[in-house]
Amino acid sequence: MPSVNQIVSAVAFAGLAVAAPAPIIGKQTFSVPQKLVHEGTLPYGQHETLKTYRKFKAEPPSHVVAAAAAVTGRVTASPSDQYDSSYLCAVSVGGTTLELDFDTGSSDLWVFSSLQPSSQRTGHSIYTVNSAKKLSGYTWDISYGDGSGASGTVYRDTVTIGGVTYSSQAVEAATSVSSEFTSDTDTDGLVGLAFNSINTVSPQQQKTFFSNVASSLAAPILAANLKYHAAGEYDFGFTDSSKYTGSISYTNVDSSQGFWGITVSGYGTSPSTTSTSFSAIADTGTTLMYLPNAVLTSYYSKVSGAKNSNTYGGYVFPCSATLPDFYLKIGSYTARIPGKFINYAPADNAGTTCFGGIQSNSGIGLSILGDVFLKSQYVVFDLSVPRLGLAQQAGT
Repeated sequence: MPSVNQIVSAVAFAGLAVAAPAPIIGKQTFSVPQKLVHEGTLPYGQHETLKTYRKFKAEPPSHVVAAAAAVTGRVTASPSDQYDSSYLCAVSVGGTTLELDFDTGSSDLWVFSSLQPSSQRTGHSIYTVNSAKKLSGYTWDISYGDGSGASGTVYRDTVTIGGVTYSSQAVEAATSVSSEFTSDTDTDGLVGLAFNSINTVSPQQQKTFFSNVASSLAAPILAANLKYHAAGEYDFGFTDSSKYTGSISYTNVDSSQGFWGITVSGYGTSPSTTSTSFSAIADTGTTLMYLPNAVLTSYYSKVSGAKNSNTYGGYVFPCSATLPDFYLKIGSYTARIPGKFINYAPADNAGTTCFGGIQSNSGIGLSILGDVFLKSQYVVFDLSVPRLGLAQQAGT
């Protein structure tokens, strides 16, 4: 689903300003295990690309729209052939456990709710508002250029993630969601982990859960340990040295656009990267990587049979092709993405043509280091500076 994955802090309603934060005792650390979604059938890469354009409110190229529309089936995924299209975590919202997608590329915590028509709730666990405190006059609206989206009202309620509870969290309860969200019955909503400035609540933006509980953690950090073809976890308040090799290298984050923005200073198929630089964001809610065209031309020139296909809506290659590793230089650190990670999934029912995990950022407005990149790394999102830490993930 469009990974508009996001979160909010409780503000006062009526005549109050900002509500006092709920007391949280002690400095805490905890890990949240992920659930790898593989329903037996999984989306093509064309669908993931179209979702990314929607998420960042960009107009998708006509050939991407056409390629996604042309796909009428889904590729069957056996347990040994999962495509990591989504990772979910169990979150307690108002006492109900929901499966939510953690998204560092958005800043709302929104959930399927009892306020929606029953036809939209089928197959989902829902948040029941009951005695929750409604923020009078507060609304939220996440919309996309193609008309898809979700909207609703805002409540103050208790949210528990891992070992930390925040009893005054703003929860965005959906009153209406589009079919793109309804049809994804694995996902009951989103937890945004970007910066508060891009939260969609009106008339006053809300804080993310991460922002609200940061002072209660042993350190104001979130470490993402996504996995290739397996479930991983998120570590809050600490880093786990057993999950990475070497040491964590940090680079400052540009949060001016509300995202975890960094500078990539080089790329290539060997550790000796080019000196070309570009800005990018680290986004757990985007499946693929979206990079400048020059990067794609350079990389896919080394993949036998690769081509930029209007038919398939992006770069494809024979599924039998051997893909080289891909390297990105970020600060003083050079990250390695194994070539097999970049063979994202079959692009057609025949299973002979595969869709690349690196695609063009044209029209999106920014470069995105999505899960294809992140699942090769142990990634530390540090609110204190802010800064982003990277180390090669153990086992990659």
